Amino acid sequence: MGKTVLSIEGTDFYINGKKVYEEIKGSRPEAHGLLMNARFIQGIFDDSEDPGRFHRFGRTFDPERNTDDLITALPEWYAHGLRAFTVGLQGGGPCFTLFNEKLHNNPFGEDGTSLDPAYANRLDRLIRAADEIGMVVIVSFFYFFQAEKLKNGRAILEATRTASRFLRQGGYTNVIIEIANEHDLTKKHSLLEYPEGIVALLEIARHESGGLPVGCSSTASFISEEVAKESDVVFYHGNGRTRQQYYNDVCQLRKWAPNAPIVCNEDSQAVGNMEVAARLHTSWGYYNNLTKQEPPTDWRITDGEDRFFAHRMAKIIGISLPEIPFEQQFYLQGLEKEITLDGKRWIRLASLYPETIDYVEFFRNGQLEYQSYDEPFLMNFVFNWYQSPSLEKPEDTEWKAVIHLKSGDVLEKKVLLK
Repeated sequence: MGKTVLSIEGTDFYINGKKVYEEIKGSRPEAHGLLMNARFIQGIFDDSEDPGRFHRFGRTFDPERNTDDLITALPEWYAHGLRAFTVGLQGGGPCFTLFNEKLHNNPFGEDGTSLDPAYANRLDRLIRAADEIGMVVIVSFFYFFQAEKLKNGRAILEATRTASRFLRQGGYTNVIIEIANEHDLTKKHSLLEYPEGIVALLEIARHESGGLPVGCSSTASFISEEVAKESDVVFYHGNGRTRQQYYNDVCQLRKWAPNAPIVCNEDSQAVGNMEVAARLHTSWGYYNNLTKQEPPTDWRITDGEDRFFAHRMAKIIGISLPEIPFEQQFYLQGLEKEITLDGKRWIRLASLYPETIDYVEFFRNGQLEYQSYDEPFLMNFVFNWYQSPSLEKPEDTEWKAVIHLKSGDVLEKKVLLK
């Protein structure tokens, strides 16, 4: 038995017999039992096709160092209240910079009966490090692009058994299984695409893992009554949803599964959604592709979006932290040298309280380039988790964000490039 023993009673999570966060002096009772989390999906990532393509952002990629760097960063996240994170056996998509299908990040053999020892070792190391400090690991088995490398439905069944048995043999007590990341996007295998297949895989995983809690996420538009009712943990992805849509979705899931905890384990940088989740006594998961899903990943709490999420999370829980001065509650992000790639920048206005912003104007060299009206205030907004890049120009000297607050106040954030 591990040091961190997760259990579930009704809609609440417990660690070592106490509601999560109950042990923190001064914590808010309404937060007790939640499991605030982040998507660290690339925690055991590798690419057998061409790992050298990830020597970028001024760093050299190494899969072992990648996992070790995440382990090193966990205590800082824990101190801000993070109690769980999702890691994928097949990772996720660095979709800002590469097409998913070009990668080969799959630890399963083609028939699903084997698990790559290097991946298994990194996962074991990561789970045990989390166990040491009191954190839960949500282990996601399948990612839609990589799942298509398994040859048929039998291979999906076998891979589910293989991964579940590995977790049982590890004796882990701090793990939740997510069968697939947005299962409905997997078009090659009907077992993963449709709720009926997921229900069967949930039962297999629960049995073969020795009773670990199980669940499965889908895109928000494809939430399923069958999957919700069969899940020990009801996973939800809030990507692209407004706060009202988020509320409506969670209310529907609660009607279907009133006695199970609901965990959003992927949303976006839109931390306003975290407030909606907390008011509904459901757990929220921070997802930032640019800082936490593009290898080589900087797993620390970096300036801007990471810092603001961590601070808001701590406040929701009731963890006392020094207040961030007003002028420092806004950060023009994406102009850091280390995340510029192939002449592309992903520029956005990060904010501690994005709900207070009416709109943001982005100026390039003094000329208005774009206006953003929806959280999280991305330049070239597509969804709340995705944006198109801006291409560098030789004549670029500065970028500026003019922030129009709902109060009527206006302030500026400027980055000089030369």
